[in-house]
Amino acid sequence: MGSNGRRRGSLTCSTLAPATSVAVCARCPPVPSVAPVTGSRPVAWDAQGAVLFDLDGVLTPTAEVHMAAWARMFGDLFAGLDTTRPDLRGADTSAYTDADYFAHVDGKPRYQGVADLLAARGIRLPQGSPEDPPEALTVCGLGNRKNVAFTAILEREGVRPYPGSVALLDHLRGLGVPVAVVSSSANAPAVLAAAGLAERFDTVVDGRVAADLGLAGKPQPDTFLHAATACGCAPERAVVVEDAVSGVRAGAAGGFGLVVGVDRGAGADALRAAGADLVVADLGELA
Repeated sequence: MGSNGRRRGSLTCSTLAPATSVAVCARCPPVPSVAPVTGSRPVAWDAQGAVLFDLDGVLTPTAEVHMAAWARMFGDLFAGLDTTRPDLRGADTSAYTDADYFAHVDGKPRYQGVADLLAARGIRLPQGSPEDPPEALTVCGLGNRKNVAFTAILEREGVRPYPGSVALLDHLRGLGVPVAVVSSSANAPAVLAAAGLAERFDTVVDGRVAADLGLAGKPQPDTFLHAATACGCAPERAVVVEDAVSGVRAGAAGGFGLVVGVDRGAGADALRAAGADLVVADLGELA
């Protein structure tokens, strides 16, 4: 039993390849990563029942698009709030930073990310409803404002998948291992289509699916558990692949056989502390 309460027995033979397949380097560069992988793969992919991928930051670099959209929305919000209002006195309206994103927003459902960051800043706004216009000064209105910015950037710039992620998907397809996408974003189908990945996944559990089914978002494991069931796989035989701390926590909480963290900026130590069994800088290391 690991420190996060998950059973570890499935990691000894069927999930991880022999430890000799990983070369450990004592002097790694300052970029967060695990030691370079050499030789055979450190994960026995042919022994897995299913692989459940997060989307943004794992399969596509759209996490950067989300970060830009969040920065635009929160930057404008904090600059324009009237802190002389009685309900906003004492609110922290200092400049929005990437640290805010990783600590409060990354990997969470959109409205939850808004609510958590506002709470951390001491800003109290009405929840509103998902139908609120982007101009509304509510949690949902702000979330919708961010989504408008995200969609505009995606349409203008497009997206290409990470080559290493495509290489791993190709390997899994060759083995016949079922794969699914589990994303907090309601934009997942559009992103998959723009990246040319839509046909690779029979199972996509995104923000809209979660809302329709009443599934709790990350860091709760519900969406991953639903995806595993859809793939016909018990959680202990499934692998979760995540780049966000909240997503790694969801994988750890769900009793999955293996949780792989992909460090795109959250930090290898933070991903391990959240419950990642293995952390890589790019999925090409595991393909």
